[in-house]
Amino acid sequence: MKLTAERETLLAPLQAVIGVVERRQTMPVLANVLLSVRDGRVAITATDLEVELVAAAQVEVAAAGDITIPGRKLLDILRALPEKSAVSIALEAEKIAIKAGRSRFSLSTLPAGEFPVIENINAEQTVQLECAALGRLLDKTHFSMAQQDVRYYLNGMLLEIEGDLLRAVATDGHRLALCETPLARKAKTGQQVIVPRKGVLELQRILSDEGQCELAIGSNHIRAQIGDVRFTSKLIDGRFPEYSRVIPAAPPVAIIAERDALRQALQRTAILSNEKYRGIRIQVKENIIKIQAHNPEQEEAEEEIEVKYGGVDLEVGFNVNYLLDALSAIDGAEVELGLTDSNSSCLIRSPGSSSARYVVMPMRL
Repeated sequence: MKLTAERETLLAPLQAVIGVVERRQTMPVLANVLLSVRDGRVAITATDLEVELVAAAQVEVAAAGDITIPGRKLLDILRALPEKSAVSIALEAEKIAIKAGRSRFSLSTLPAGEFPVIENINAEQTVQLECAALGRLLDKTHFSMAQQDVRYYLNGMLLEIEGDLLRAVATDGHRLALCETPLARKAKTGQQVIVPRKGVLELQRILSDEGQCELAIGSNHIRAQIGDVRFTSKLIDGRFPEYSRVIPAAPPVAIIAERDALRQALQRTAILSNEKYRGIRIQVKENIIKIQAHNPEQEEAEEEIEVKYGGVDLEVGFNVNYLLDALSAIDGAEVELGLTDSNSSCLIRSPGSSSARYVVMPMRL
């Protein structure tokens, strides 16, 4: 195996895949990346047995072949080389020789046959959408995924295909985020899959704002082709909660507020909230919201902002971090808060829009 390419040509695909290479490995070969060289291309593959990334680039091939080499060492070497330098990588007696100018490096290898590769995911259906639209779905919902919850199906994101819509839903049991985007063509069948947390975060990292993305969904895997990068992730085997039952259909109390003014008031009040529980109290009166917080040191904060509201007085407690996350994800200058009573959840969305919705459960204060 032997190839020659400019430093940047090799660095780009390696940086695209290196995120899944864990620093601590159960299997030595997982610390390596697989280099497959043939037909004027190099494909670099990295995996942690849950998520696999493959990125390709055009190179000059002197001899085809497959080998695995330490991923992070290769990345550090390429980063340290001068810009635009010509790099040659060749297999010499079970070692990889990397040469650039007067620099020489020799790296250990492991056989390509030991590297676990996901060949075919047996896709049940494939959908096409803009990369920017998929990126928006993930950005608007990922923060509501659970972290290390015993309910393992919450440690990921539900992707649901329904007709000509792709919907993303994430919840940790205390709050829920939902966002949907139209598909170019109506899907063959409805489908629900749960993508693990690491898969969602890696997919977010490699998505660009331009171009098309092809999403193939199988029974155990999901695969996305984004330009020269191919992303594959295992799916979480479990049943996602019936999220539609949690979302209030038409809350009787609707409060319209300036998004930035409300967010800044919450941020200021949060300074003096209890560091562990992060609870704040919201009092709603005619055209006024009063936000209060206090902590075990008997310190208090209070903010008042003007809103559009003409209903009955209400008082309800929330985790301030959950409200701030939802407000940060809302588009537009205004935000609508939908409430039913002091013991019911709050529905947050842009006024007149339902493509992104957020539900926050109340707290007892």
